[in-house]
Amino acid sequence: MGDVVAYAPPTMINPLRVVLFAALSASLFACPNNATKAPAGGGGGVQLVSSENPDVVLAKLNGKDIKLKDVDEVVGAQIKDLDKKKFEARKQGLEQLIVQTLVREAAAKEGKTEEQFLKANIDEKLPAPADAEIQKVFEENKAQMPPGSTIESMRPQIIGFLQQNQKRDVAMKLFGDLRAKAQVQVLLSEPRVTVEAKGPSKGAAAAKVTIVEFSDYQCPFCSKAEPSVDEVMKNYSDKVKVVFRHFPLDFHEKAGKAAEAAACADDQGKFWEFHKVLFANQGALDVADLKTHAKTVGLDAAKFDACLDGGGKKALVDADMAAGRAAGVNGTPAFFINGILISGAQPYEKFKEIIDGELTR
Repeated sequence: MGDVVAYAPPTMINPLRVVLFAALSASLFACPNNATKAPAGGGGGVQLVSSENPDVVLAKLNGKDIKLKDVDEVVGAQIKDLDKKKFEARKQGLEQLIVQTLVREAAAKEGKTEEQFLKANIDEKLPAPADAEIQKVFEENKAQMPPGSTIESMRPQIIGFLQQNQKRDVAMKLFGDLRAKAQVQVLLSEPRVTVEAKGPSKGAAAAKVTIVEFSDYQCPFCSKAEPSVDEVMKNYSDKVKVVFRHFPLDFHEKAGKAAEAAACADDQGKFWEFHKVLFANQGALDVADLKTHAKTVGLDAAKFDACLDGGGKKALVDADMAAGRAAGVNGTPAFFINGILISGAQPYEKFKEIIDGELTR
């Protein structure tokens, strides 16, 4: 627990903002990419999607035009990242305005102020912590409290601390109920990037939703994202297709060869089996280990060894990385759901939210 003394119970209107911020701010769990500059000319069928005219002239140099699209080929990845951040900020602001309006209208219908409404529907519905629980927190933290503090003098702050999570849950249920009863149509559009769905795939051939995943076999967050992808396939196998593309990061010295090995396994029709074994054995990615894994999944060892030792798959991996950089990938894993980027080891619910939205578009 943090310093109890520093905790101050918020006013009645603050839980609205605090809860919304906690609910809408996604924690990104990803392996960072040190590369920030997209290669000139883009790559892998990636194009910058922008409402601005790509042919507008930004400068003239010795009689030659330098256009917006020329600049975007150099800084496209940074621009896409900024577009995503701008969208997330607007989305969070929009959600706050929607909820604040719903709370204001609900309070007016009951003849209450917003503070009175929130107190009645959030604070007064929280169960009081047990005395034993309050005593435990006090004993564990009294060394950090001002001299002379007693359990009674600190009781309000301790109760506020213990009720934080409960208050968030109750508030989110209230806001959800208000929204469900209202006519809300969100027209804010998510920025999209066109990424070529090129690589090993699974799911529906004629899917309405395509997820292009850029991943690294040595990245721990990439392996943590696997259960979310598996859950997507379990629930949307007839509507969603997942396409895998390689993005081994420079500081993962074994990831590049592991990516080549996966491409070799794909030649023998066992990409996904090999893919699963690699993520389950991230501590065993030396070349000798890769060859052992190949035998484990039933690959022709001689063909696999020749493919891996020959280095012929490096060009494929490099092409995937160029496509990822041009698309704005700045860490792994990165997923493009019909062009909508989500980064990091996100929970299944994040995928579901976007997939459901795409299916109803």
